[in-house]
Amino acid sequence: MKIAAAVILLAATSLFAQQNPDPVKNARPAETPKESPVAAAPAPKEHPLSALPYTPSLDIPSMDRTANPCADFYQYSCGGWMKNNPIPGDQASWSVYGKVTEENEEYLWGILLDAAKPRADRTVVQQKIGDFFDACTDEAHVEELGAKPLQPLLDEIAALKAKYELGGFLAHQHLRSNGNGWIFGFGSTQDYSDSSSVIAEASAGGLGLPDRDYYLKTDAKSKEIREKYLAHVAAMLELIGESKAEATKDAATVMRMETALATASLTRVEKRNPYNLAHKMSVAELSKIAPAFEWKPYLVESGVIGMVQTLNVTEPKFFAAVEKEIKSVPLADWKAYLRWHAVHARAPYLSKKFLEEDFNFYRKTLRGVKSMPPRWKRCVQLVDRGLGEALGQEFVARTFTPETKAKTVDMTKRIETAMEDEIKNLDWMTPATKERALEKLHAVANKVGYPDRWRDYSTLKVVRGDFYGNTTQATLFESQRDLAKIGKPVDRNEWGMTPPTVNAYYNPQMNDINFPAGVLQPPLYDAKLDDAPNYGNTGSTIGHELTHAFDDEGRQFDAKGNLKDWWTPDDAKKFEDRVNCVRDQYAGYTIVDDIKINSKLTSGEDVADLGGTLLAYIAWKAADPNDAQPTDGFTPDQRFFIGFAQWACENQRPENLRANAITNPHSPGKYRINGIVSDLPQFQKAFNCPADAPMVNKKSCQVW
Repeated sequence: MKIAAAVILLAATSLFAQQNPDPVKNARPAETPKESPVAAAPAPKEHPLSALPYTPSLDIPSMDRTANPCADFYQYSCGGWMKNNPIPGDQASWSVYGKVTEENEEYLWGILLDAAKPRADRTVVQQKIGDFFDACTDEAHVEELGAKPLQPLLDEIAALKAKYELGGFLAHQHLRSNGNGWIFGFGSTQDYSDSSSVIAEASAGGLGLPDRDYYLKTDAKSKEIREKYLAHVAAMLELIGESKAEATKDAATVMRMETALATASLTRVEKRNPYNLAHKMSVAELSKIAPAFEWKPYLVESGVIGMVQTLNVTEPKFFAAVEKEIKSVPLADWKAYLRWHAVHARAPYLSKKFLEEDFNFYRKTLRGVKSMPPRWKRCVQLVDRGLGEALGQEFVARTFTPETKAKTVDMTKRIETAMEDEIKNLDWMTPATKERALEKLHAVANKVGYPDRWRDYSTLKVVRGDFYGNTTQATLFESQRDLAKIGKPVDRNEWGMTPPTVNAYYNPQMNDINFPAGVLQPPLYDAKLDDAPNYGNTGSTIGHELTHAFDDEGRQFDAKGNLKDWWTPDDAKKFEDRVNCVRDQYAGYTIVDDIKINSKLTSGEDVADLGGTLLAYIAWKAADPNDAQPTDGFTPDQRFFIGFAQWACENQRPENLRANAITNPHSPGKYRINGIVSDLPQFQKAFNCPADAPMVNKKSCQVW
């Protein structure tokens, strides 16, 4: 789902094997030794959870108390967890966040099994989510259908008689497909220059590999992946009836066309600068960039022809490349490209042979995953994707108490107060910029738990027994809902995540921080424990998202969410000097093998980690100044930092670490802990670290 042009996520989990990582921000990875523990494929579960399990937010068995906290605090805090939590066979990594996600999904499984029972007293919400889930889990019917649900789309592609028909055809597919495939992406977005209004946006897309760098890097591993990608594309085309020779030829065509699009696409580092993505123009101006594409039929068939006068074009150079491809590539080659993207987009909704081939490349080859997730899990994820706020109502009613909401709202306000004090006392920022920074801080909207108004799914028709049709209708519903926003005022109450999600985010155009109910469960937020570990864990998460409003990307938006420079040149330079300190520090860390962190990509998250942890510590001290009693042999300050570290306990497969090095704007978890505490004298004092200890940076960094 397209949330916004620059949404900043704290963490995420993948939904289906075929999905590419979100092009904005996603998972919280952590580095582990090369010999990370790996579990065998999980035994099939027969029964869902009837209640969410409990693990405290400071878990002593998760520690390795033989390690020296001043030498490797991550090992000290997480060594036991890493040893006792091998990576399940159906996962690319395993983490505290991943485990909570799995527990939430297993709990949702029980909710959906109950909702799927066709009884007279089901609510409308229960009927929709239950029938959707029931159709998804009817694997026998899905196998019986095989590739038949895809055939009408393949027939549409075959019927194309000229390239000028691409406009109308793509409009239909963009409405009915997830992701940004099919050449480019199109949807609604907030106007960069007027965040109160919604305009249309055309964005770069059209790739089958997770990132443009996969097509362009020349190292041996990248070349190997491209060869395996060619084989995968050919295999999928064979599954829809092409001969081996034809599929091999068409796969080469796909690679050639996608490489041309990748070459014209911005890098992820370039996309971190929102000014590189802000290109407002008229439809006529876009038509001049790509006149060979029929924009009027596209807008007509999308249902927005009268709504779009101006739009944002994120990458004009990319659309110039689309123009070149349309003019130079024969229709037959375009049909091959479209057949591939048809089966690529629909594979999760087809029979097992499509799922397995899709899994083997996107999860096994790219991420090192050993086995496919069970059907129930994939179906829970699909219901959450298609009817997330309907399912979320059931989740919130059972798991999220008013007391938890009140406590986390209070924690958020205290951390914002800490941020206000920090801004006022900065010695490097002038009063003029401080005034604007405080204005922005005071305008931040806090969203905790779930939306104030639930999404209305009454127009979405769910048919029991029609899995493929339900997924298509759910996507169409969301696409039409998204496009209907164009030309209207922004709905600032809208959420970009579903309530069960184990994640959090800051949206710079909304200027809001968002914490779903799913991330406010033990061991991430633990109402049974004292404030110290809770501020260390959830408090640092809140501070992390708040700091995103003032990181190298978020700072470029004003209090209303407009892309506007509110900094004096001197203050901006001083800010960049401090961020460069963080970049230099993280550029020295190794992800896997000889691959270093791309700190130009990760700097926003690294700055948010550093600022967020400090803010949480300051807010905790202000909230509980008399908390001085040791517990379980740890002082309150030590409990704060152990609680902070234990959200990041993880194991990662080497393949996943390599993929994250290209696509993930977060540093590995080991450095999201060790890199932070080595910059904080509060930590070094808490554990009596000597000046020459590894967890004491000789040149410590601080931005906020």
